[in-house]
Amino acid sequence: MTELAPLGFVMLCHTALDRAAQVARFWAEAGCPVMIHVDRTVPDAALEPLRAAMAEHPHLRLAPRRRCEWGTWSLIDATQTAAQRLLAEFPDLRHVCLISGSCLPLRPAAEMLAWLDARPDTDFIESVAVGDVTWTAGGLSDERFTLWFPFAWKRRRWLFDRFVDLQRALGIAREIPRPVRPHLGTQWWCLTATTLRAILTDPKRRRYERYFRQVWIPDESYFQTLARLHARRLESRPLTLVKFDRNGRPHVFYDDHLELLRRSDCFLARKVWPRAGKLYAYFLSDQPARGTPVEPQPERIHRHFDRANLQRATGRAGLYMQSRFPANDAARAVTAAPYSVFSGFAEVFDGFERWLSDTAALRVHGRLFHPDRVRFAGDAQVWTGALSDSAALRDYNPRMFLSNLIWSTRGERQGFQYGPGCAQHPDLNHMLARDPNAQISVITGAWALPLFRGDYTTDDLRGHLAWLQKREAAFLDLLRSEQTRARVRIWTLAEFLEDPDAHLAAILAEIAPALAATPPAAPPLRPLGGFGAFLARMRDDGLPLVLLGDYPISERRPAP
Repeated sequence: MTELAPLGFVMLCHTALDRAAQVARFWAEAGCPVMIHVDRTVPDAALEPLRAAMAEHPHLRLAPRRRCEWGTWSLIDATQTAAQRLLAEFPDLRHVCLISGSCLPLRPAAEMLAWLDARPDTDFIESVAVGDVTWTAGGLSDERFTLWFPFAWKRRRWLFDRFVDLQRALGIAREIPRPVRPHLGTQWWCLTATTLRAILTDPKRRRYERYFRQVWIPDESYFQTLARLHARRLESRPLTLVKFDRNGRPHVFYDDHLELLRRSDCFLARKVWPRAGKLYAYFLSDQPARGTPVEPQPERIHRHFDRANLQRATGRAGLYMQSRFPANDAARAVTAAPYSVFSGFAEVFDGFERWLSDTAALRVHGRLFHPDRVRFAGDAQVWTGALSDSAALRDYNPRMFLSNLIWSTRGERQGFQYGPGCAQHPDLNHMLARDPNAQISVITGAWALPLFRGDYTTDDLRGHLAWLQKREAAFLDLLRSEQTRARVRIWTLAEFLEDPDAHLAAILAEIAPALAATPPAAPPLRPLGGFGAFLARMRDDGLPLVLLGDYPISERRPAP
């Protein structure tokens, strides 16, 4: 028979009894007695395999069964009953640890025993003053101690909520028995037998119980509060690794968490999936043994789960799913990587797209939102991510088209032409303006150059120019609004032509910082001879093209 160890366990079970028995045997073989409480809702027939597994281990016992329900006093009642029986049958215990049937030891029992031997008078229980708690979920923090909760939250939710509303309306506030100062923490603890006996034999126990029976989720406050009254030395941390998501539900550990759990150096973890055979096989063997005992470091795993919680709440920038689409005012990037938008540059410079691609190692497309078809780089018909050049498919959801393009090509910066002559959509314009990944450079009025050169013909030249000017003016108002989070540079055509090399260098310095010291020469400008006379003719016809700035009108057409 294995020598009795000074550490005992109270195990609360209601499902996966085969795994609970497996863990209980692990502790029993190390000499640790285990008092197992099985929820009364479990059929008696399901207990037979557990009884058979316990028969060969004298340190394994079954506690009197209670019907337990989440968030109610029944969990405390079951814990008290099992703990009293454990202390009565094994009076030499020095520590008692409360675990669940889904808790799994992460280190050898000998390491935990040695670690506790060095701390014989220390209680390990998360116990935080209720006023200092920031992680409570459900909207009840102080009120869980000052209101009455006679209705079960899960079974009778409507009555629960209405009774809370009624008490708030009537201004009800329960008296907290002195000298109790409410504390909160995780349900799973490791207390010294001295502290646990003091709680169970406290002369005011019945008074405390009457109070805590009407506290919401008392298993997270009863022992956490009373341990403060009786502990000689209390460390406010559990020995069991427990992580909760943003909705207050415990994270479940699966086989692919093996390395993460190994690096945590914690003694126990909850909650482990019953079918995680790899975890049970590894941690219940002699493999986790270490040469020298180390301090538990749950912070190593906390960082991973904090990032996971944040990612679950906000998603990954630029990756969307139909069941969780971000709000329009979400304060985060709406695409996966930085990209550049150019308006007017291809109209001003000759060969601008080819020059920019060669100079800045940037994948430069044409007008991705051309009314007729998507102008991918190299005039491709299909792009990375199986994106088609079909204008109809693109216009079905232009925001998602751009998001998918950036997501599929992350790792390679993208750039494209975008102006008032493109197939613009209000949602797309707002997306560009509020996306911090967007670098938007605009030469206002450059859309008039193709019409001046005859690159584009229309039956109503004046009307088309007026339409383009109104569209660009609306886009500029959006880019200049307080909600804009994109990096925006705007020049009028006249301003840009004063020093095109310097303006291009400023753009390139952001795209490719290595070019800031020696900016390359700008590509050649397209011919502009006669453009001033063209502007004068439009002005005389009643259409002043104001977005071009103070472009010089040096040539006048002859009078008719």
